[in-house]
Amino acid sequence: MIRKHGEIDTALLGIIIILLVIGIIMTYSSSAVKGYLYYDDPYHYFKAELVWVALGLVALTIAMRLEWRFLYKWAKPILYIALLLLVLVKIPGIGKTVNGATRWIGVGPLSIQPSEVIKLAMVLMMARFLSANPYKIKSFRKGIIPSLALLGVVCALIMLQPDLGTTLVVVATVFFMLIAVGANLWHIAGLGIAGLGLVAAAIIAAPYRMSRIFAFLDPWADPLGKGYQTIQSLLALGPGGLFGLGLGQSRQKFLYLPENHTDFIFAMIGEELGFVGASLVVLLFFLFIWRGFKIAIHAPNTFLSLLAVGLTSLIGIQAMINMGVVTGVLPVTGITLPFLSYGGTSLLFTMIGAGLLLNISGIAGKSEEVI
Repeated sequence: MIRKHGEIDTALLGIIIILLVIGIIMTYSSSAVKGYLYYDDPYHYFKAELVWVALGLVALTIAMRLEWRFLYKWAKPILYIALLLLVLVKIPGIGKTVNGATRWIGVGPLSIQPSEVIKLAMVLMMARFLSANPYKIKSFRKGIIPSLALLGVVCALIMLQPDLGTTLVVVATVFFMLIAVGANLWHIAGLGIAGLGLVAAAIIAAPYRMSRIFAFLDPWADPLGKGYQTIQSLLALGPGGLFGLGLGQSRQKFLYLPENHTDFIFAMIGEELGFVGASLVVLLFFLFIWRGFKIAIHAPNTFLSLLAVGLTSLIGIQAMINMGVVTGVLPVTGITLPFLSYGGTSLLFTMIGAGLLLNISGIAGKSEEVI
């Protein structure tokens, strides 16, 4: 289960640590006012974030040391557990509803978000399935359809919460893994078109999603309603200018911008640290993606290569979607910014994914056959 510690990608580890440090600093800066008003403690969210970061670092360290055959063997059980959690979240008395969405399971004072568990579980399972049957992936019936069947079940359960943002992240990640293993690009293109049709249908079927699209196209049409978050986010980014208003000098954190320490923490970075600070974060994520795909290229077997592709895509796609939402390029989705946003389950499982990626970097170049 535990392997000897190898030489990991120190550049990737450095990127992760820098992102975590920025996240800790910006969590305190953006949440101090809210902590003082709601809990009479400006350090309330900061202290909770330190706890989650500490737990995340422990999880990352453990994930770095896991034997890859253990991951291969346990991919199915982990997926079954994640699917069970997705089912449990819809059971009255177990699932916890926040802002109209039932996405959490309450365990005492803590809340677990099953959608975060399923993202990692899905990457593990797809890496196992595709690496065990790489020759079948060229066949639509033998390779693509089984992959789509599993993806369909997972997405259906996520959409019951409802959570379109996470669904899109999972679908995009699986598509990247299919491309990496050598799936027919015409199959992928056809599925992509069909997927866009399903997304459009899901948006049209839900009035609140349609209102988000209209708010995205013209947020000023409803400045105090659906367009409020986008407008306030842009009002944070704009005054930031080149170098920002200064650390701790945000104006939008005085309860103007909702979720300023979670989904919209990137707006706080832009306001306080300016274009330079925001660009640094963007650069760090691009470097993360580069190192992740480099690890995938040099991985010793197909399973580990696909696992690295999936983990890199999962974190990279989520980061791009979040920053796209904050800058007004994409509609509001409720996706957090990996490593930076305040949060428990999201940060913890992001750190586990990063630990597995570092794990793979430590055995790159060695000959390891899938069993």
